[in-house]
Amino acid sequence: MEQPVTVGRAIRSLGAEPGAAEAPAVADLAELVGEPLTARVTLDERGRVTGWNTGAERLLGYSARQMTGRRAADLLAEPIPVRGGLPTLAGLPRWNGDVALRHHDGRKLTVRVLAHHRAPGTGAGAWLLLSALTRRQSRPALDDSLVTWSFAQSPCCALALYDTRLRLRRANEGMEQTMALTEEEMLGLRVSEIVDDEAGERAERSMARVLRTGEPQYEENYLRTPGETSEHAWSVFMSALRDAEGTIRGVCLAAHDMTEQFWARKRLQLIAEAGRRIGSTLDVTRTAQELTDVTVPALADFVSVDLLAALDDTAEPPAQALPADGPLLLRRVALRSVTPGAPEAVVAPGQVDSYPEGSAPYESLRAGRPTLHAVTDTSFTEWLAHDPERAARIRAFGIHSVMTVPLVARGTTLGVAFFVRYRDPDAFRHDDLVLAGELVARAAVSIDNARSYTRERATAVTLQRSLLPQRLPRQAAVEVASRYLPAGGHAGVGGDWFDVIPLSGARVALVVGDVVGHGLHASATMGRLRTAVRTLADIDLPPDELLTHLDDLVARLSVEEEGGETSADVGTSADVGATCLYAMYDPVSRRCCLAGAGHPMPAVVSPEGNVELIELPAAPPLGVGSLPYEATEAVLPEGSLLVLYTNGLIEDRGRAGDLDAGVHRLLEALALPQALRFARTGGTPVAPSLDALCDTVLADLLPQRPADDVALLVARTRALDESQVATWAVPDDPSAVAQTRKDVVAQLERWGLSDAAFVTELVVSELVTNAIRHAQPPIQLRLIHDATLICEVSDGGNTAPHLRRARTYDEGGRGLLLVAQMTGRWGTRQSASGKTIWAEQTLSLQ
Repeated sequence: MEQPVTVGRAIRSLGAEPGAAEAPAVADLAELVGEPLTARVTLDERGRVTGWNTGAERLLGYSARQMTGRRAADLLAEPIPVRGGLPTLAGLPRWNGDVALRHHDGRKLTVRVLAHHRAPGTGAGAWLLLSALTRRQSRPALDDSLVTWSFAQSPCCALALYDTRLRLRRANEGMEQTMALTEEEMLGLRVSEIVDDEAGERAERSMARVLRTGEPQYEENYLRTPGETSEHAWSVFMSALRDAEGTIRGVCLAAHDMTEQFWARKRLQLIAEAGRRIGSTLDVTRTAQELTDVTVPALADFVSVDLLAALDDTAEPPAQALPADGPLLLRRVALRSVTPGAPEAVVAPGQVDSYPEGSAPYESLRAGRPTLHAVTDTSFTEWLAHDPERAARIRAFGIHSVMTVPLVARGTTLGVAFFVRYRDPDAFRHDDLVLAGELVARAAVSIDNARSYTRERATAVTLQRSLLPQRLPRQAAVEVASRYLPAGGHAGVGGDWFDVIPLSGARVALVVGDVVGHGLHASATMGRLRTAVRTLADIDLPPDELLTHLDDLVARLSVEEEGGETSADVGTSADVGATCLYAMYDPVSRRCCLAGAGHPMPAVVSPEGNVELIELPAAPPLGVGSLPYEATEAVLPEGSLLVLYTNGLIEDRGRAGDLDAGVHRLLEALALPQALRFARTGGTPVAPSLDALCDTVLADLLPQRPADDVALLVARTRALDESQVATWAVPDDPSAVAQTRKDVVAQLERWGLSDAAFVTELVVSELVTNAIRHAQPPIQLRLIHDATLICEVSDGGNTAPHLRRARTYDEGGRGLLLVAQMTGRWGTRQSASGKTIWAEQTLSLQ
């Protein structure tokens, strides 16, 4: 070993100032370790020399130019002495022994050689042959001191001492067992030459830092050395060995096997990762897939999750997981493999497979606990004897170890999880079985929660869809299209609704609402409010009055939810609340009257494509009852689009409160020329499809799985031509009835409705006569001809007529009954100046 002055020079050559770069330059490291002190030769698979360093030239006298491309066997002075004959080198990861070689000058040399077989594709020679030139020198007397210092300062199981050239000088028994090499066989070699792995190179760089700085270095490695049957985790500690004067004389490398601690830490990390990732959604399939994603490849090479096929047809899992007779049927819901495409899987996702009594999953469910199998176990081979396809896959992929773990949540069995190893050579152990049981138990609870949510959501969706209009009614005022999308996230089905309600006088009401909350309760509340709106609309209340009545209803529902308390301090409950927008459109006047209760403002698109919001007076949601509701009127040209929607369309859950951005995106989607303009076919204007517009808006504004319910209602306005409406002012004189009948008959002839003259005369005569006798002027008669024939008589009175049955000798009281029987429907509506009585005939029945 070199003198201290040489050590100091070597350390200085590393450029070693405290705090300098961590890794020395390659040239400096080569100078430190003395590259020529090891003969290094690389061979290809055919045994021809591809690399020959200076050390090899010093050992045998041949230059690199002379040896490159030659057969290494030409250097043998005699066959390699190995028990049982020559080894099959191609099948060995490493070989070491004494070799008799012929020097260039003809001398015979016996050389100790360590040969590493490198895997294909590494970019290096197939074989790396090493021999330390320094082993031929006598050991320095300092070796004894190194041994004394090392065992005094580093009490570890695997111990090795290196000189200032980072060449091994001593190794204890633990190191010999770990490396499967004797001290004599490792003598003079570098750690990177003993361990032909990146871990050896990292350790060597750390040892160089020890020489340079004198500070201890620590590393953790996970690798398999030739002396080990499986991969181990190593805690490697490297420290400087100093003499009495403090001069660094060498490096001590101590390695401690910490495999158990390493795996315990990995298991804890895996459990933590599972807690973070499994159950992130309330979807059964995705939750099962999350279990497989977490455990492959961290625990197994292949994992599948199979649920009882009986769960397909029942709301609740069966009381007994195992069938009374016959095989166990399991449906695969998720799988993952380290091999792309999972070719080792016999069952594809969604398929059902049967498992007979005696099979691994059957017996695992029977025992009610995880089971561990080697494929060579008797029970396993007996099962595979009756399943040739599965047996063939096991042989093809080299599957050697299997775990089956029941999925049990809250005492109920849901299915089985399979864990398989074939790429990892280590078989599953008991600790792996315990870990798998813990992970599957967590996943089972999440899967059970997802099943419960899915069941409740399906019920809520069914209820909500049954309460929404199944088919929009036919009416003359508007052309309509609608969309309803239930929430796709954790929130569940909400209480969004829409409706189209025909009104008297060819008018129509458009309604969109949103109940606070989600689930069955919200759906049921939505149904109650929708029924209430229809009832209030049937008596022709204006929008602001209708919302006032609806507000009172929601407040009463809130009190009911709180147990029926009516004290003043109860107020309204957050459990019941809603927003609503009610619009009433008249195709005769083209006026639209709107009122809102805390709802997003509607959008209107003119026939020219201009898009704007209809500003509504600020109003609280239903159930608050603090401010009055006010109505707004707007004149809509024929062909205008009125767009009503719920906040799920414009609300971005990722940017809470940013509704303005959502409204802006909606207006942009509505402004698309191809969605709004009238096309022309043969010179005739053709309106674009409203269904296509709805699809365009939803595609532009919504993700695949909206976080909230979405209701969208789009109406294209129509207008009745002046020729379709006839109006007369009727004098307040009974003699005017006859002239009115004549005017009506003449108008019906102009419309080509002579067949309807008899009924219409009767209706006009009765309604006008009643107005003259019982009401106040002014009196007006109006006929509206569209898909139906509507007769309206307006007066200045506020008393509404009542249908009653006349007695035998009564002289009156039968007229309104006749009107009701001879027309399709009739009714009355109040106005600011009086009332209107109307009757509607279905022309197709005349």
